[in-house]
Amino acid sequence: PVNQDLFDALTMLQHRGQDAAGIITGDGDRLHLRKDSGLVRDVFAADEHMSALRGNMGIGHVRYPTAGCTSSAEAQPFYTNMPFGVSLAHNGNLTNTDDLKVALFEQDRRHLNTESDSEVLLNVFAHELAQQGKLRLTPEDIFETVASVHRRIRGAYACVAMITGYGVVGFRDPYGIRPAVVGRRNGINGPDYLIASESVALDALGFEVLGDIEPGEAVLITLDGKLHRRQCAANPQYSPCIFEYVYMARPDSMMNNISVHKARLRMGVKLAEKIQRDWPDHQIDVVIPIPDTSRVPASE
Repeated sequence: PVNQDLFDALTMLQHRGQDAAGIITGDGDRLHLRKDSGLVRDVFAADEHMSALRGNMGIGHVRYPTAGCTSSAEAQPFYTNMPFGVSLAHNGNLTNTDDLKVALFEQDRRHLNTESDSEVLLNVFAHELAQQGKLRLTPEDIFETVASVHRRIRGAYACVAMITGYGVVGFRDPYGIRPAVVGRRNGINGPDYLIASESVALDALGFEVLGDIEPGEAVLITLDGKLHRRQCAANPQYSPCIFEYVYMARPDSMMNNISVHKARLRMGVKLAEKIQRDWPDHQIDVVIPIPDTSRVPASE
């Protein structure tokens, strides 16, 4: 069962969003969803919440609202039943959301129920998956779907999607703006895999970090415990968001093989060198860190 691992991983990533939390699990052909506004410990406070999340695959999300509103209706993961039953959780912001909404309604005939760009992304993914025209999917079909998503969507997106009966896929936009890392551990019945925004979630649960999902890359974990990877973007270009290192990420995370803590230390050194260079006769008495994550560079 993955419910406890997902809960623990979301707890380790609580700093990434305190507005809402959600988990959906797959138990054969049945899906079990719990999501609501609040912290992880509050959303899954009752025993029945966790016991109802049965199954050996699932995805989870903690929300930091950047698009849409703050109601529980926009908590993730989102789900659509066509095709196969697809669930998706997304970190990032899309920049062509308005155009995609029009295309989804007028061309793809799909209905959106929220203002969230993550629901837009889910429906684009689901539509492109349906366009494969297959009753039985192969890894190549799913990678072709991700490639089609890359061609339609603009902006930042690191995603995990669960396809009922097939497995879990994780993918990043062609610029790798938002982080995603994949790990492996030896489980009771074979290898377990975990995809998360930060390596701390993998470390806490005993997973070996296999590495970051590359910009434009997709990683597929099938129900038989196999890991498939493919570059799905035509022209990937590594351009990560600096805000992850400045503010968003936990200091004990490794992102793109870079220690977040050491990156912040080096930022402090570089800033001090710039001040000495541009203002050698300064009369600075105190350095005030704002926000709290700047304490590390301020101490340098």
